[in-house]
Amino acid sequence: MNKRVFFGSAIFILALTVIASLWPQEIEFFFKHIQAWLIKNTGWIYVLAVGTFLFFSFILMVSRLGDIKLGPDHSQPEFNDFSWYSMLFSAGMGIGLMFWGVAEPIMHFSSPPIGEGGTILAAREAMKITFFHWGLHAWAIYALFAVILAYFAYRKDLPLLPRSALAPFIGEKINGPIGDIVDTVAIIGTMFGVSASLGLGVTQINAGLNYLFQIPQTSTVQVILIAIITMLATISVVLGLDGGIKKLSNINVLLATIMMLTILFVGDTIEILQSFIQNTGAYLSEIIYKTFNLYAYEKKEQWIGGWTLLYWAWWIAWAPFVGMFIARISKGRTIRQFMAGGLFVPTGFTFLWMSIFGNSALNLILNKNAVDLKEAVNLNVSIAVFKFFEHFPASSVLSILAIILVVTFFVSSSDSGSLVIDTLASGGKEEPPLWQRIFWALTEGVVASILLLAGGLDALQTMTIVSAFPIIILMTLGSYALIKSLREDWLHMNSVQNHNTVLQYTQTETSWKERLTTILEHPEKNEVISFLTKKVRPALLELRDEMAKKGLDVELIERSNQSTSLNVKKDGVDDFIYKINIRKFDIPEYIEEKQEKYFRAEVFLITGGQDYDIYGYTQEQILADALTQYEKHIQFLHLNQL
Repeated sequence: MNKRVFFGSAIFILALTVIASLWPQEIEFFFKHIQAWLIKNTGWIYVLAVGTFLFFSFILMVSRLGDIKLGPDHSQPEFNDFSWYSMLFSAGMGIGLMFWGVAEPIMHFSSPPIGEGGTILAAREAMKITFFHWGLHAWAIYALFAVILAYFAYRKDLPLLPRSALAPFIGEKINGPIGDIVDTVAIIGTMFGVSASLGLGVTQINAGLNYLFQIPQTSTVQVILIAIITMLATISVVLGLDGGIKKLSNINVLLATIMMLTILFVGDTIEILQSFIQNTGAYLSEIIYKTFNLYAYEKKEQWIGGWTLLYWAWWIAWAPFVGMFIARISKGRTIRQFMAGGLFVPTGFTFLWMSIFGNSALNLILNKNAVDLKEAVNLNVSIAVFKFFEHFPASSVLSILAIILVVTFFVSSSDSGSLVIDTLASGGKEEPPLWQRIFWALTEGVVASILLLAGGLDALQTMTIVSAFPIIILMTLGSYALIKSLREDWLHMNSVQNHNTVLQYTQTETSWKERLTTILEHPEKNEVISFLTKKVRPALLELRDEMAKKGLDVELIERSNQSTSLNVKKDGVDDFIYKINIRKFDIPEYIEEKQEKYFRAEVFLITGGQDYDIYGYTQEQILADALTQYEKHIQFLHLNQL
């Protein structure tokens, strides 16, 4: 536990919850006043920042820097693609699609920012605006924050915490009060963001239960629903990433896909698919214009403040939560894989969802006189999707499925939030104590219940939006630090790969025939351990002693029967590490051997495994290889100073 962060955030959350429950109207007025001031005077900063984050994300994806892994060079993804997509989608915005998939297109259709509502032109513009709000911009914010954290955590061996983004600027001071403040703010924002969403989300579940089973829409029922969701989320958090969150996220995506395809095939399939293609094309053709459109000439401050800026601020405010969670599950992927998967796959799924639900709803209003659907959205957004299902076969089954999906999406959001808060409060530990997981999961439910009963949820929703402003500053600094570190990393990789020397092939005691025999061998573990003891260790000891005579700060680190490492330290620059690790592999199918496994003595540098084996080298060759890598390291330091 990081006691300063844990107790500081817990006390602040308790105090603000009590204040918001005792004086909800005053708190709401206070935060909305701040929000109004920010929209009027700093809205252009939000728009510029989000546009810059999107542009920067594309640069990372297509540039040579995209080849760098979020982790050592030898690392591999912990989760398969389907589970990875499912978890980041469930944490990022899964519940939002259920709430706004039908409602937002109808609201823009009824009251567009420009022009007359209720027309075909208004319907077309409504889908453009909906795509814009739920498209690449949101995922660029999440992905950029996540890649900053994942890079510094898994590549530079810093804690998986927002404070690590400041390491290139303040160095070791991230472990002091400044870092504690950054992490505490992230906990508070995540707690109130998840709690506010939990409180607001149960209103939709309650509305669905009232619609289907006449269960009354009361605060008591909603608190009971929060208790049930919190209990399920706590169980999921206790089970961990593999046992709980991953499986639940997979279920979410499967249920959402079933519901989406059902509406697609029982509705006007061809028209929906045509709309999807046209909507996507319209979005891409106007993305730059809409990104920087502040309605400066039309003076639509109220509209843009209530929609676009509200969305941008909400996505930014949630970036520490969603970004940290995505970073936690993304180790081992290259930046290009991460950015491409994190931007385009969830955005494509979102666009298809919005087209199926949004265009179907607009078609019902325009062509089938479904006035009741339009009125329902204007009256109560929570029941929009249930009124929508009335126009399709098996509406009750679809409504029950929708309630189940809303619950599972909320459970996955809650347990993801608890995992993130738990990590923040424990100093970046990936497996914090069990009691802490339970504490934060239960706290989310308690905070949501108290504020729901007191009527203070709107104020806290506004607070999460206000908190976006300092996060813009953190993301901007983190982006600069990331590009600077990535440039150094790429220079290092380039130096290692392209700066060659013939030293390794001189002064050898073995013939090429003996070397060929060694290459074709598949040694067992005891043979490689013997090589590590009799060849590698003496060679690196000799090199260590000589380097020490030259005034270098050098040490030899040994891990019994597993690795031997030569480390050279120098203040202000990256350490040099030359490590020989014993690694186990399956015998290739084309090789006829009695044993099923064989072992290699592979070289690892500070960036990770280099995937080449030195088993069978003489001591002179080992010395030559280590010196070659050290020379490449010096070449990297030279290039980095240019």
